[in-house]
This record gives sequence, structure tokens and C-alpha cells, in this order.
Amino acid sequence: MTDSRSDSIAFASLGLKPEVMEGIRQAGFVTCTPIQAQTLPIALAGRDVAGQAQTGTGKTAAFLVALYQALLARPPAASRSRTGSEQGCPSRGS
Repeated sequence: MTDSRSDSIAFASLGLKPEVMEGIRQAGFVTCTPIQAQTLPIALAGRDVAGQAQTGTGKTAAFLVALYQALLARPPAASRSRTGSEQGCPSRGS
């Protein structure tokens, strides 16, 4: 992502499932960080996205918000025995 928007996006404006919004609210968050504002709309639309930002800017939270939203929106088929997800995470020393 090369877009350097500084727009503030409220989590409530993203159309998230109530269960996801409740977790965000309980954690005390109201607006997205810049990396979240840039990547969440893309990920929530079901498209692949990659982003790079400093440690502590909310990248993992953005990944998890999109993941939980997708899991709640599309329950697994009855024939599916489990649900999985994968995230590549370089170490902080990388």
C-alpha cells in the first residue's frame, strides 16, 4: 500500500457484524489506525491485501477483524470439519 491517507475511519462505519463491533468496543477502539483505514475496506470486500507499517500500528488487529467478519458472515458448510486461517508474521528482528 502506498496510499498515505490520513482519513479517520470509524469502525462503526465499516458494516461489521455486531459480535465483531462489540469486541472492538470492549477493547476501547473507535477509529481505525492509518494501516487499518487503508486495508480493512479492501479485506472486508473479500480481496487480498498486503500492507506494511511499524510495530504496534494495528496490522494484526486489521487481519483479525477481517477474518472474524468473514467467518461470521459465511458459516462453514456442514461437510466441513474445521475452519483454518494462516498469517505470515516476520519476527521483530527481521
